[in-house]
Amino acid sequence: MSTQDETKKKTAANSGGLSRRNFLGATGAAAAVVTTEALSGRSAYANVPEAPIQTSPSMQPPLFPKEGPEYQPVVTLNSWTLPWRMKDGWKEFHLVAEPVVRELSPGMKGHLWGYNGQSPGPTLEAVEGDKVRIFVTNRLPEHTTIHWHGFILPNGMDGVGGLNQPQIKPGQTFVYEFVLTRSGTFMYHPHADEMVQMAMGMMGMFVVHPKDPSFMRVDRDFLFMLNAFDIVPGTYVPKINTMTDFNLWCWNSRVFPGIDHIVCRKDDRVRIRFGNLTMTNHPIHMHGYHFEVTCTDGGWTRPEARWPEVTVDCAVGQMRAFEFDAVNLGDWAIHCHKSHHTMNAMGHDVKTYIGVDKRDITRKIRTLVDGYMPMGTAGMADMGEMEMPLPDNTLPMMTGFGQFGPIEMGGMFSVVKVREGLDRNDYKDPGWYQHPPGTVSYEWKGESLAEAPRTEQAPSGVPTQIEVQAVKPTHGSGHSGH
Repeated sequence: MSTQDETKKKTAANSGGLSRRNFLGATGAAAAVVTTEALSGRSAYANVPEAPIQTSPSMQPPLFPKEGPEYQPVVTLNSWTLPWRMKDGWKEFHLVAEPVVRELSPGMKGHLWGYNGQSPGPTLEAVEGDKVRIFVTNRLPEHTTIHWHGFILPNGMDGVGGLNQPQIKPGQTFVYEFVLTRSGTFMYHPHADEMVQMAMGMMGMFVVHPKDPSFMRVDRDFLFMLNAFDIVPGTYVPKINTMTDFNLWCWNSRVFPGIDHIVCRKDDRVRIRFGNLTMTNHPIHMHGYHFEVTCTDGGWTRPEARWPEVTVDCAVGQMRAFEFDAVNLGDWAIHCHKSHHTMNAMGHDVKTYIGVDKRDITRKIRTLVDGYMPMGTAGMADMGEMEMPLPDNTLPMMTGFGQFGPIEMGGMFSVVKVREGLDRNDYKDPGWYQHPPGTVSYEWKGESLAEAPRTEQAPSGVPTQIEVQAVKPTHGSGHSGH
């Protein structure tokens, strides 16, 4: 039995509880508040929808609607869609703001804040024209709110604490109600102690499907959130005051190799949506395809306004969606094109030793530290293959392997896997692509290639040796001697 069915059954079995008027006087009023202490007992909870919890970091199957308009649901990388119930014409959800433990990648966990057991919180899905009622229970140690980012709604439902509503104090449940006036890709996050709560991972995605099931229809619809943390190696809690020097660049609070692969059936029409709640922009680049940006913060992009791209930039607070026809078989990289954003546990103070001869100092250090290995003399690629001692709960900067060896990536990186013969709703990882014979780059072992002639650099006219004399300043004078 599904969560929605269980919720309906429990609701029908309980006739007591709070009435509609207890929660909200009228549509468009400020978000109503009910303390959870006043909701003790199952009968008191009869009118409050269940708050499902999900702790698995694996991508969950799409949640197809059991009633109402039909649509192709999204699949959220390393996350899930929150079940809902219908009551008196309203689509009801229940979000719980709470501390969570999130696995960022195998070998590292973060102690974060999120919703319903995860950070980011579950994806909310509904249809253009739906009336939504969203219960928000606060189990954090401080007050919070939720802002519905990008929505057109009554001012009292906008979620800015102190401006549009009272703060949701610990132990309280608030109710938000509004009508979904347009379809597209949206987000939710607090507007209360925002620097702390968003730095701790409080955010989520909200997808509104078109009322017309044939409008902008795709076969596979993927979704993820761009977010970032600064977690010192060996620790678990993000540094909330970091402004620019983040060391973990994430999709849905996951880093490579922990990010789910994007599995596509050949010839499917595929959409990839993402929102950005980091502190910088991200140029998202996909290999092997040209695509078109079909949706932005403001809604769907008109066909005559689209153009082919291979990289789309997403600024802070923006959402983007692009589409392509999955015609090119293979394992295609998709990643942020800021090179430092495809690394984990970045050390901003790591010195550059390229070209430095460390043999002498290595011999001396090994007399004190057995097994010492110098790093960085010829670049950083060796970090992808070597297993070095690390503090507990810390990931290597570059990690993860493919069928040909270390991929030397981290952070915002995944793989689009296009395959023939998949079932329509099969999202399981099909393994690495089996390349047809003769289609993989290979080492040349034939005759030596002729050395290409090199031209010498033309003289610049600047003398190669210039005599410089340093003169010590005279004490008490305002200038140095000449």
